Amino acid sequence: MEQLARRLGLRTDPTIFFVSAAFTILFVLALVIFPEAIGDAFAAGRSWIVTNLGWFFVLGVNVWLGFLIWAAMSRHGHIRLGRKGERPVYSNLSWFTMLFAGGIGTVLMFWGVAEPISHFSQPPLPGVEPYTEEAAKDAISIAIYHLGLHTWTIFTLPGLAFAYFINRYDLPVRVSSVFYPLLGEGIHGPVGKAIDIASILGTLFGVAVSLGLGSSQIAAGLDALFGTGDGAFVKVMILTVLTIVAVGSIVAGLDKGVKMLSNLNIGMAVALMIFVLVCGSTLFLLRGIVETFGLYFSNLPRLAFWNDMLANENPTTDGWGWQGSWTVFYWAWTVTWSPFIGLFVARISRGRTVREFVFGVLLAPSLFTLIWFAIFGWQAMDFDGLGLAAREAMGDSAGEISRAVADSVPLAMFAFFEHFPFTTFIQGFAVVIVAIFFATSSDSASLVVDMLCTGSATPGPVHQRVFWGAAEGVVAAMLIVLAGEAGLTALQQVITVVGLPIFVLVSMMIPSIIRGFAAEDIEHISIGTRPDLEEFGHGPASEESTSGGLRPEGSPAE
Repeated sequence: MEQLARRLGLRTDPTIFFVSAAFTILFVLALVIFPEAIGDAFAAGRSWIVTNLGWFFVLGVNVWLGFLIWAAMSRHGHIRLGRKGERPVYSNLSWFTMLFAGGIGTVLMFWGVAEPISHFSQPPLPGVEPYTEEAAKDAISIAIYHLGLHTWTIFTLPGLAFAYFINRYDLPVRVSSVFYPLLGEGIHGPVGKAIDIASILGTLFGVAVSLGLGSSQIAAGLDALFGTGDGAFVKVMILTVLTIVAVGSIVAGLDKGVKMLSNLNIGMAVALMIFVLVCGSTLFLLRGIVETFGLYFSNLPRLAFWNDMLANENPTTDGWGWQGSWTVFYWAWTVTWSPFIGLFVARISRGRTVREFVFGVLLAPSLFTLIWFAIFGWQAMDFDGLGLAAREAMGDSAGEISRAVADSVPLAMFAFFEHFPFTTFIQGFAVVIVAIFFATSSDSASLVVDMLCTGSATPGPVHQRVFWGAAEGVVAAMLIVLAGEAGLTALQQVITVVGLPIFVLVSMMIPSIIRGFAAEDIEHISIGTRPDLEEFGHGPASEESTSGGLRPEGSPAE
């Protein structure tokens, strides 16, 4: 494989690259040849996971959040995620926009209206009547729970692990490096390579599902604007065009491509949010933003540990309970992104302290998410008829957005904008935002997958990066074809199955970080022998970096 890699002009670990590429190609071929069998297998896998391990996902994310708070508040919070004296490469504003746009920008555009309206019209909590004020408060709280602090917990834990072991100890830029305290030199052997391959495949599938949702929303928007239809062919064409755009950004590189798109995109998203605030029920929304803080934090303990334990007594139509279709799906989907987002955030967070990293990555995007849902969610429910008396007064116009969401989730945002001035322009503007979020997510993921293969923060050859960008687009297109009329349900099935092993992998990062922190407390502790960094493209290892096991450059009391 090494000879083949040289012939192809690749700069990568041949085993990791070719095995990951082979699995990706085999999966695509299997979807083409056996679509029904593959679909049935994923459906059965999802059913088993949700029934037997849904509690594991719910409990796990809460444990991760508790660990992160401990890490930031403990005596280890001062540790700098880089060399001694190193300072952050990016300003706070650029840092925030890059991690947000590469994270869940597409998701907020997709679910900003759809999720609150879904819970408003079909309350998941027992005893709550649809369309009531109580249903509205629960809807907002649940939506922010799904895409706020807990989602960013799933990104922050691997991000901290990567930033700590890769930035501070100059280990290879791979997921396996996180497990050096547990595996020692084994990170360079079969076990380490298996971890990296699983992480690459998980990232590809996680991003592919997001691209599938994004293309569905763009198709719905174009259909609303131009009547183009929103079938599988249209979605695949959209994927093709935007994958080409993403590949162009990949070629430009991180600083020129991702940073430029991220800053542009977050600016457009903020402008859209301000437009809704100003042209909507402004006073109502301002009061709603303030009240939403209280609703979220008062409901968070109940929602965070709610496990839908009575779902078997009152199953939903799919037989898995509400939480299987929402919370477990979210956590499984998000965790497949975690190697990608974690490495990406670690890359742009070099030089920050543990405390600054944890609270910055957890709180800043979560705050933005809360404000986003408070504006879009409350305004959507107000348009839809908030309260039974309001719905009576509205007559036939009540429930228009609810009916649009029930008919097509991707159509929710565009049905929402029909209640605003400049409808056509704003719908087109929203399509552009989703498209740029699409490209940003794709090029960020491609650069990170390429790093996982090279083991270096320096991007590989252009054609090597382009391969991963194209692979994401192809996998997304095949998942859309597999989904067919099943749509979101089929994507949920795929990602829940793929997410389970990644969830277990990320959970194991906690003992590894704890053991790494322990090395900071004792100056001469050695957890195995440092890897030969020269072999993995990091240049000659200095005497300081190899003489103390996992000890970083500088004293433990830095």
